Amino acid sequence: MKWLMVGLIVGSTVLADLLQSFEMKRHGEVEVRDLHPTRVGGMLAGLARRGLLILAVFFMAISFFAFMKLLSVADLSFAVPVTAASVVIETILARLVLKEQVSLMRWAGALCVAAGVALLAV
Repeated sequence: MKWLMVGLIVGSTVLADLLQSFEMKRHGEVEVRDLHPTRVGGMLAGLARRGLLILAVFFMAISFFAFMKLLSVADLSFAVPVTAASVVIETILARLVLKEQVSLMRWAGALCVAAGVALLAV
């Protein structure tokens, strides 16, 4: 049961982060003038009409509630580190799907996280 929850958390977190990154890159940079109190409502309304962003929020909610369930069947000392596996998958997908440049240090960090998750699985 706990590994099913871990898979659900990692999968939904990765999907949420990937969709959010893709949609925010499509939207473009938010400028300081957009944060003026008279413009914030319009900016938020525009973001709320973006389907992939709404889907990202949905996957974030799934991840949150699955994490709450995981905490009911596993220790916190297991749950938090093992769900970091999403970092490894997100690093790979950032390079392959989003075409981002990933530095050698980030690859090394992802490898360290993968090793830590593998140790938890033993």
